[in-house]
Amino acid sequence: MEGVRRWLVDISGWNPSEHRFEFLLSLLPPQQRPQVTSRFVKLEDIKRALVSRLLQYSLVTDVLGIPIDKISILCTTEGKPYLNKEKLLSPNFNYSVSHHGDYVGVACEPICLVGFDIVSITKPQVETTLQYLNNFMPYFTPFEWDNIVHAGPSNNTLTEFYRYWCLKEAYVKAIGAGLGFGLNRLEFHHNNWTDIYLCIDGIRSGNWRFWIFELENNHLACVAKGHPKEAIESYQVTLTMDGFDEEEYQHAVEFPEPGFISLMVDELVMQS
Repeated sequence: MEGVRRWLVDISGWNPSEHRFEFLLSLLPPQQRPQVTSRFVKLEDIKRALVSRLLQYSLVTDVLGIPIDKISILCTTEGKPYLNKEKLLSPNFNYSVSHHGDYVGVACEPICLVGFDIVSITKPQVETTLQYLNNFMPYFTPFEWDNIVHAGPSNNTLTEFYRYWCLKEAYVKAIGAGLGFGLNRLEFHHNNWTDIYLCIDGIRSGNWRFWIFELENNHLACVAKGHPKEAIESYQVTLTMDGFDEEEYQHAVEFPEPGFISLMVDELVMQS
């Protein structure tokens, strides 16, 4: 489908020289550079932040043909990034970016809302798995929590937790909500992690589709697609079209989920 992208960059082996890093940083608009260099202390976080922004600008250039120096990316009050452009060939172009562990990735859609999340399945270093997970219990429904704690050995329990967590994060990103959204309002059901559906406040929603992918080195990725009318107000105003006929929307939401394309950082530079 035109305007659909799924990109991943594995940064685990990427160690640019100081000169190379400064060059890549210079490709970003001046107002974006402090968000990379000033907000983070750890080198790995700085690398993720830089690649995340290169991905966003490369994506806009690839999908919409806008030169990087003409791209204006803003954020809503909740922190949702969006393209600041009045007229687009793809009027509902929207994207979601995520980075965790070894990966930085982005997903975009021309009609549906899209949310994307990556998680690295990491064992807690100090606490037991259950002690660690208990910190997150308020964010899950009793049904979900029961599935998590009864998933089997600790590795299975941790993976089950991250699957649910990834789904919740992808949905919240898709609608443009912030940290204040009650994650325990969301309850996910599935058939062996396929045919995933969502209940919001106990009511099944037919407007959403979800996919979970297993990445290398114990990482998971989740993609959420939904109807533009479900975006929160501050994000919905950034979309040109929120009304589609049912056939057009169903075609978009039911379109088969494409596989991820793996990119190198230098390929983002070429896109830019």
